[in-house]
Amino acid sequence: MTVTRHGPLPGGGDPYDVTVVGAGVVGSAIARELARLPLRTALIDASDDVGNGTSKANTAILHTGFDAVPGSLESRLVREGQRMLASYAADSGIPVEPVGALLVAWTEEQLAALPALADKAVRNGYRSARILPAPEVRAREPELGPGVLGALHVPDESLICPWTTTLAHATQAVRAGVHLHLNCRVRSVTPGEPHTLTTNRGALRTRHLVNAAGLYADEIDRFLGHADFTVTPRRGQLIVFDELARGLVRHILLPVPDARGKGVLVTPTVYGNVMLGPTAEDLDDKTDTGSTAEGLALLREKGRRILPALLDEEVTAVYAGLRAATGQEDYAIRPHPDQRYVSVGGIRSTGLSASMAIAAHVVELLAEGGLPLTGAREPEPVRMPNLGEAFPRPYRDAAMIAADPEYGRIVCHCERVTRGEIRDALAATVPPGSPDGLRRRTRARGGRCQGFHCGAAVRALFEEARR
Repeated sequence: MTVTRHGPLPGGGDPYDVTVVGAGVVGSAIARELARLPLRTALIDASDDVGNGTSKANTAILHTGFDAVPGSLESRLVREGQRMLASYAADSGIPVEPVGALLVAWTEEQLAALPALADKAVRNGYRSARILPAPEVRAREPELGPGVLGALHVPDESLICPWTTTLAHATQAVRAGVHLHLNCRVRSVTPGEPHTLTTNRGALRTRHLVNAAGLYADEIDRFLGHADFTVTPRRGQLIVFDELARGLVRHILLPVPDARGKGVLVTPTVYGNVMLGPTAEDLDDKTDTGSTAEGLALLREKGRRILPALLDEEVTAVYAGLRAATGQEDYAIRPHPDQRYVSVGGIRSTGLSASMAIAAHVVELLAEGGLPLTGAREPEPVRMPNLGEAFPRPYRDAAMIAADPEYGRIVCHCERVTRGEIRDALAATVPPGSPDGLRRRTRARGGRCQGFHCGAAVRALFEEARR
């Protein structure tokens, strides 16, 4: 198994059969799909960890695709990907909670839009959505603000852990022989047979190339001589409320979309707290993940209308993620078979749900460029540590603690994370590259005190493992 973060790239310059640029949830899923084939494959990322860009900062919803553009590639891949990921999550231990969603109408105009949304869902192959009258909506969500007129109920929208999903894809890929090279930024590409990627860690040669670089996918695309799309970073700020707020909301609460976008939602998470957001701010800076007073004030204003009692709860954290907006209404997945190159751009918030279907689609496109698909075999299954509150966690598992007392020794009391979980994460196939990466694998330092009490102990364990 090969995971590198520093030094010259190993391998003596021998070309890979395929290289995937970008180790977010989509790139990692593509690497996992390629790992089924007897190929020499690399997965590279400029960051020090997998899932360290858009994939770590989203609304963590497993979408049905009910509201996609009918007939679009996104519609098909989200619909297929949702089924694939739900099954994969059940087999791999990724927490999923099928809580359902309500698109709540607050105005007559929004109420009048619900039948068209229900029809759109049917055209997207989803037939379980139905319109609820105001009394039924209120019975389902008694804490909603005043003025509810009705809602569209989408029962199969679910919560999922995005961190564990990306890590599961990458873990399975690495165990099946994919080389993962982190802190590996592509500075230029010289197309050829093979292509030569110049990185900050040296040259990497590859016969086939997949560009899943997210916010930087347009820049990689231009290295190959294409300008199929331009990425505009769209910042989404979110507010995370304490676990004590979880009883206020039972569904994912979505706004009725309008010409300006999907708007602000309120959603529970698999970790037991509640999120409010996101904003949608188009920026010029692809690194600007800062929160702003204006953005947070807007979210609080929207949240007060949706769920007034939420604003009285304690805020655990605020954060922002950047989405790769292209101004197009569909994914920008473009094959260039003559170059043995596929660009995977414009993967919006549905990319998590569609990741496995996108991966299968991309491998089919690579075959058009001559990639052999013979000899496929299923990778060894993985079982990921559980981070979800609706499922057994080690600190409450008497059998686990009896077998290994480290699972009974809590380090992070806010999130009830044990020494055993931290030890396992640090020794995993794809270990964290930073304490933040450790948080995404265990929830340590992610609770009410944000590491004030446990931060030093967690850092010490991280540094000891690095030595």
